[in-house]
Order: sequence, then structure tokens, then C-alpha cells
Amino acid sequence: MQGLMEKKPGIYTYEAQWPIYALAWSVRSDKKTRLAIGSFIEDYNNKVELVQFNQDTTHYSNDARLVFDHPYSPTRLLFFPSESTSNPDLVATSGDYLRLWEIHDDRIELKSLLNSNKTSEFNSPITSFDWAEFDCSRVATSSIDTTCTIWDIEREIVDTQLVAHDKEVYDISWGAPGVFASVSGDGSVRVFDLRDKERSTIIYENTNTESPLLRLEWNRADLRFMATAGMDSNKVVVLDIRFPTCPLMELRKHKGSVNSIAWAPHTGRQLCSVGDDARALLWELPAGGIRPESDDGHVEPVMWYSSVAEINQVTWSSLDPNWIAIAFLNKLQLLRV
Repeated sequence: MQGLMEKKPGIYTYEAQWPIYALAWSVRSDKKTRLAIGSFIEDYNNKVELVQFNQDTTHYSNDARLVFDHPYSPTRLLFFPSESTSNPDLVATSGDYLRLWEIHDDRIELKSLLNSNKTSEFNSPITSFDWAEFDCSRVATSSIDTTCTIWDIEREIVDTQLVAHDKEVYDISWGAPGVFASVSGDGSVRVFDLRDKERSTIIYENTNTESPLLRLEWNRADLRFMATAGMDSNKVVVLDIRFPTCPLMELRKHKGSVNSIAWAPHTGRQLCSVGDDARALLWELPAGGIRPESDDGHVEPVMWYSSVAEINQVTWSSLDPNWIAIAFLNKLQLLRV
């Protein structure tokens, strides 16, 4: 990254056999530099692969036995959200269905396929999902059929299903226990509390109501804040949920559409965004969340990194916050920040 840095970070590249879209860091304490990558192939047959990065040698290793076939391109990947090695080693994927896969040393096996529509052959695609750290048995999914579904993955049943928006739901993020937020083709960010399933709170609406919101990330280290990005938009909107409808700030320094956003897992103040302009921008919120003053009213990133192609995805390691992973073309890159 360039900008307010004394030196360039380490940049470490892994080349897959196919274009990469989905990306996830392992959360297990004994696998903290393991990642999952999902292919983006415009065909039924896609792949998910596990790769391991060695910080001492700065080399990647992979194992042909830890690659599995996936129907359609996975829209999201997440590992079991616990550091404890006593938990099962699972990775979840979304696409046509939510699936859980069990990871062994020499193979990966499908553990469960979760289908909320047992009465029809047709299933609405799942656009995204989030796995609750505060209750590892709960996974929340968003779908193009306007619903959000809360799964009990231990019992493999639907806990709750809500009609969440007027149009397709594109992303979902857990906040406090029992509370999640979602974004939609209707241009709104809505917060739901499972204790009162009949109501939701709209905390932001896109000024252009015809423009969908595609990405949402709740700040796990400081639940006052969340960030969202819209379709074909170069801005990241940072929200303070204590002040609905009025953004805390709008980050506008991308020169193309923003594709993915990730909060730093522990500080609560740093945010990374990536986009079609082939850049990863690192932002810092002002202390206390006060709207910053700048000459032109536009906040500047504190660091930035330039790649050679549109960056599809970014994710921040929760076990080692010095590492950010990005994906573009067929490349996974780890940036030491």
C-alpha cells in the first residue's frame, strides 16, 4: 500500500486454476493462515479450494485432496466462526443452497445441504450469508426472493424466515446477538431484531431509490458502525446506527464501482474497500465517530494499494489483523499492512 506508510507491505500472490470470486480466512487458532477460495466460472461446475500460507517461507501450499466441486459459483464462503480447535472444522458456501462441508486432513465431505423450500423443485439463489460468532449454530442467509432466513445448522432446520425487503436481498450481516441487518435492490439498509420479527428499522436509504445496495458489513469491533456500497457506485457509505438516515461519512475516492468492504476485526476504526479501479483503499474513522473536517469535504484514505485488474473481494484476518486478502482475476493476494 502507498500513502502514509514508511515502507511497502509484503505482497504475496497465489495463482489459482480459475478466476476467483469468493474468499474467506480460517478462524481456527491452529489454521490461522489458511484461506478458502471459490471460482467464478459461468457454468454449473465450479470449485472451492483451500490454500495455506506459510509466513516463515512466504510460500503457499495446496493439496489436490482439499479441492471440491461446487454447483454454480459460490456467492460467499465462511469458515466455522470459532478459534477453538475442539469445534468441527467446517466451511460453509452459498449459491443455489447453503451447504456445510467438513474438512479432514485428506478430503472434504459435504455435511449438509440446507433447503428452506421443501415443497418446490425451484429454490431462490442465496446471494450471501453470515455466520454468528456469538452463536455458532446460527447462520443468516439473504435471497433474491426478498427473504432473510435464520438457520439452526445443528438441527438443520429453519429457525426464522422473514420477508425483509421489497426487492432482492443482496447482503446480510450479524450485529449483536439476535440482531442482523440487510441490504436490497430497494436501496435500503434495514435492521431486524429477532425478538420482534414483525418490525424492522430502516437506517439508510439510497438517495437514488432505483440504485440497489449490494454490500453490507457491520463493524464487529464497534457495533455503532456499519458500511454499505451500492451497485455501480464509487462510494462507501459509513453509518452510525444511533443516527438513522444520516450517513456518518461517504468515502468517495474510488474511481470505479466498489465491489467489497471489510472492517478491521479488532480496532473498530479501520475499513478496507476494493473496486473496479483495481485499488484497495484503507480508511480510518475519526476517534469517537465524529464526522471529520477536510478542505473539500472528502475523506482521504490513509493507505492504498494498486493491482493490475478489478478487485472482486477483500477480507481481513480476524486472527492476525496485519493481514488483508484480496482477489482479482485468478489471483489471491495477501497484503501485510
